[in-house]
Amino acid sequence: MSNLDVRPSAVACGGREDVPGGPVHEVLPPRRVPLGESTFVRRLLPSLGRRMVGAWCFVDHYGPDDIADQPGMQVPPHPHIGLQTVSWLHDGEVLHRDSLGSLQTVRSRELGLMTAGRAIAHSEESPRDHPRVLHGAQLWVALPDAHRRTDPAFEHHGDLPVVTGPGFSGTVILGEFDGAASPGTVFTPIVGADIALADGADVRLPVEPDFEYAALTMSGVTEVDGVRAEPGSMVYLGCGRRELRLRADGASGLVLLGGEPFAEKLVMWWNFVARSGEEIRRAREDWTSGDGFGVVHGYDGPPIPAPPLPDVPLKPRGRVR
Repeated sequence: MSNLDVRPSAVACGGREDVPGGPVHEVLPPRRVPLGESTFVRRLLPSLGRRMVGAWCFVDHYGPDDIADQPGMQVPPHPHIGLQTVSWLHDGEVLHRDSLGSLQTVRSRELGLMTAGRAIAHSEESPRDHPRVLHGAQLWVALPDAHRRTDPAFEHHGDLPVVTGPGFSGTVILGEFDGAASPGTVFTPIVGADIALADGADVRLPVEPDFEYAALTMSGVTEVDGVRAEPGSMVYLGCGRRELRLRADGASGLVLLGGEPFAEKLVMWWNFVARSGEEIRRAREDWTSGDGFGVVHGYDGPPIPAPPLPDVPLKPRGRVR
């Protein structure tokens, strides 16, 4: 998925100096952002108060939207470097195409994982004959320096491990959770888990004390470590826990994101994650000239042009504003 802001600002993030050493509770308010012609998303990361959670550097939540008489998601071909994209649906279908020649429909509770590495382009759209409801999250993972120029790749995993306990079930999207490991390729210690809670559930989930965590509420209302979280909101939790308490009044669902704090400092602009403003500039020039990213075949429409660079220098800084 693309950041379709026509005037995107540069976001400097990474480094461990601003990671809380212990548990915290920060409610990150969403920002409403248009995505294509008919879809709006709630952007949770990067936010005014927090830029990363482990290696997770971008979080959009969209829906549930009734798209029965609409085109639904329509994101034309666009470029990425230095990151992985994670497509995660609760309802609906998304058709992925990329410059490697991949063509894959991603459905509810299936993992669509694209590793951009040195350069890739892709598009995402609701199929012509699509389900009535579209609801999901788009997530980016920053690649560490040792792997950020790796060859691009796309993976689709339709059968993910599920852990269960009294009042909950958890699908392991990426990384490891409660002894189960996702088949998705990872390059840094990380976890993403989709948690479904039954009405009245009061559970304690095992978490890693050295990881920082955040909870994105997908549906229903969940009390996350005592903080009431409405749908489309995210609670940043910091580090230092060995368990996380969740309570649900009515059935609810959330995505738990976590990971070892990302030590490297980054510059994120538009759809690029890099280490310097010069690297961002070169990537933009390559996309504009048609070099390096390849061609996405089959999408009915032109690629997204790169927006203008901001006037201020793009420099890597810390994790919070």
